[in-house]
Amino acid sequence: MRRAAASRDGDIVRLFNDRGACLAAAVAQTTSCAGVVQLSTGAWYDPQAGAADHPLCVHGNPNVLTRDIGTSRLAQGCCGQVTVVECEKYQGALPAIRAFDPPDQD
Repeated sequence: MRRAAASRDGDIVRLFNDRGACLAAAVAQTTSCAGVVQLSTGAWYDPQAGAADHPLCVHGNPNVLTRDIGTSRLAQGCCGQVTVVECEKYQGALPAIRAFDPPDQD
């Protein structure tokens, strides 16, 4: 992991790699190793409009960062949520979170 700018508790950061990106709030911890980022799972997928090839999940879903493969041909379990990411302080206005908005009634 490479940090482009120092982040403090409560800062919004962009975690990204070649698969995609997501936004999250930074919390500094002394219990983690240097250079390690931990992002809890459970956020609803909420992609920013127009980013299908390289999604930016504005709600913090880590699945945009990890590989979508099974553990083996037999098990097909989760391959573990471990990946390499870069982290930078998010600049600009925060996008709206739409994960809980009902769908359009067309």
